[in-house]
Amino acid sequence: MPLTDKKYADRIQTAFAKYPDKRSAVMPLLYLAQEEYGWVSPEGIAEVAELCEMDPTQVKSIAGFYTMYSEHPKGKYWLQVCTDLCCALGGADQFYEELKQELGVDDGGTTEDGLFTVEHVMCLAACDKPPMLQCNFHYMENLNMDKMRAWIAEKRAEAAKAKK
Repeated sequence: MPLTDKKYADRIQTAFAKYPDKRSAVMPLLYLAQEEYGWVSPEGIAEVAELCEMDPTQVKSIAGFYTMYSEHPKGKYWLQVCTDLCCALGGADQFYEELKQELGVDDGGTTEDGLFTVEHVMCLAACDKPPMLQCNFHYMENLNMDKMRAWIAEKRAEAAKAKK
């Protein structure tokens, strides 16, 4: 059970210390499971359920309700492009279409190299900085395709270097 490895012990105890009972720590522990597996896998759900002393069905229902948890494998970089009205007015729709074309994927698709998953989401609360996206829960704002192409090339170069 990877979540019970020593590398997560402090983070798990910190999560438990913040709440009155173990069940209340379910959401931070779901983030931990997603970090470990790259998504909220059945193994991750079972581990979180055991740690929180909950039924796995309860944990799965929480993971399924919130959009910040992925119930399917994703690429190393999970790109969530805001296409809500404010961002759309700032060019997000066109940016999103160009990004999908650049990466050769459809909505929710993952590139063949497994590096990038792209999907649209509604409102990431950066309405004054479109086009913008969230990559693995970190904002990238005031984007254009030149900036994105450079960033994508950088991430691909890093992945190629790591393979050597």
